[in-house]
Amino acid sequence: MNHPETPTGSQKPAPLNMSEAAEAVRTQFAADHARVAANPSPKAVEELRLAFLGRKGRVQDLIEGLRNVAKEQRPEAGKIVNSVRQDVDGAVTALQERAKAWILNERLNIPQVDVSLPVDDSTPAGALHPVSLMRRVLIREFRRLGFTIYDGPEIDFDFYNFSALNIPESHPARDMQDTFYVAPATGGAFDGQKMLLRTQTSNIQIHAMLAEKPPLRVIAPGRVFRCDSDITHTPMFHQIEGFVVDKGVTFANLKATIDTFLKAIYGRELKTRFRPSFFPFVEPGAEFDVQCTICSGAGCRVCKNTGWLEVGGCGMIHPKVFEAVGYDSEEYSGFAFGFGIDRMAMLKYALPDLRQLFEGDHDFLGQFPVHA
Repeated sequence: MNHPETPTGSQKPAPLNMSEAAEAVRTQFAADHARVAANPSPKAVEELRLAFLGRKGRVQDLIEGLRNVAKEQRPEAGKIVNSVRQDVDGAVTALQERAKAWILNERLNIPQVDVSLPVDDSTPAGALHPVSLMRRVLIREFRRLGFTIYDGPEIDFDFYNFSALNIPESHPARDMQDTFYVAPATGGAFDGQKMLLRTQTSNIQIHAMLAEKPPLRVIAPGRVFRCDSDITHTPMFHQIEGFVVDKGVTFANLKATIDTFLKAIYGRELKTRFRPSFFPFVEPGAEFDVQCTICSGAGCRVCKNTGWLEVGGCGMIHPKVFEAVGYDSEEYSGFAFGFGIDRMAMLKYALPDLRQLFEGDHDFLGQFPVHA
């Protein structure tokens, strides 16, 4: 609705003829209503409602126009505007009900599917992500070795991810893992304690040992998070943690277990090696490598021309870890190991760059088998 311009000087605004303005809105609504009523789709009804009853609609223009009506004329003008608003609102409500029937009718008119028609088998079959394939293979092989699958939280307390694993607040080993921290816990026994996206699935080791008593033979696959990104690392990646706790467990048992599952995955001819290394939660500790499957040990960009690729870390569980979960280190011993599922998939499928696994390229991902 067009409002008359305000005259300059000391003149007052000319009073509006609200009857004429209201009649103009009624006339326009009648025309638009007839058009929408012929095909009351939800979209058309909503557009009509907004055009007349919305915050910038024509009825709202009438309501705002009451401010320019002389004070003594406002009661009568208000009745006229309210009558228009009620009529428009009632008509729109009726159309909204018809729109529901319109939707049903549209659905009923959808052509029936003839289930007797032959199936078009030209559509490409789906495929599992290589990390999912590798996870299935690892779980299968560890189950053959008698391991049980255990799960745990991805957002966890500092206690489970660091402190109980013999990595106190001031320990330099924390600098080896760039951690994503989240808001601290509130309430309960952990009030104020740091929370984080787990940097390793070793947190599940603590959860499992607190919940169970030896003997234990557990693997824990899952996602972990660190601030790291290059051709062999990503900020979010997948790890599998494994550990055994029993009486008389030795480092020889550890080496045999790791060598057995690696050969089960990559073939009996695979060459492996162990190198002494330090991890706060094991003593002694080691890293285990496999001969590079990309270059067969000749040296390439992926293995940095060494012929070997680090797969993971391992060692005998530290007595302080047993102490944190209430195990007697004089009675029990155990070993633990952890490695990246993504790195294992990279080696298994001879991928030159780990980041290929997370780029979402359908052509690349579609080349892997459906079954492990």
